[in-house]
Amino acid sequence: MQGNVKEERKFNRLIAVVSIIIPIVVAILFTVKLPNVEPLSFLPPIYASINGLTAVLLLVAVWAIKNGKEKLHQNLMTTNIVLSLLFLVMYIAYHMTSYSTSYGGEGVVRYVYFFILITHIVLSIALIPLVLRTYAKAYLKKFEDHRALAKYTFPVWLYVAVTGVVVYLMISPYYEY
Repeated sequence: MQGNVKEERKFNRLIAVVSIIIPIVVAILFTVKLPNVEPLSFLPPIYASINGLTAVLLLVAVWAIKNGKEKLHQNLMTTNIVLSLLFLVMYIAYHMTSYSTSYGGEGVVRYVYFFILITHIVLSIALIPLVLRTYAKAYLKKFEDHRALAKYTFPVWLYVAVTGVVVYLMISPYYEY
């Protein structure tokens, strides 16, 4: 039991550090533009598709655990974490080679877009420690704690994944290819 507590403390420290460093590094890399590099304009539909796939796999993972398929659930959730990392790498690569696209919509839809975008960004930052803590609880076999935290993590992660696709669909007409 004592070892489990120590291990959880280690995880919590690591999760705190990672949860702070990732948004800071992403913000810094947003200011870096690689010179003499062709814009990676093919990436936005790919990473939007990754968001869509993540949303679907989250739903399948919930179905799996509700039907007693623990190993499938574990594999799907691990896949979702890998997909999220892949998304992040592509997102950073795109923004290091391309300038940000301004949203061109007008009227009410402009406010809807920015509401979705801002909530997507804020929740994606909050999602980092949620996902990592939820995963760590399962890894440590603290399944009651895992389930309790997953009740919050799942809807936030699903919202971030779905709104990532929505943001892409709303801004895609304004991309310069």
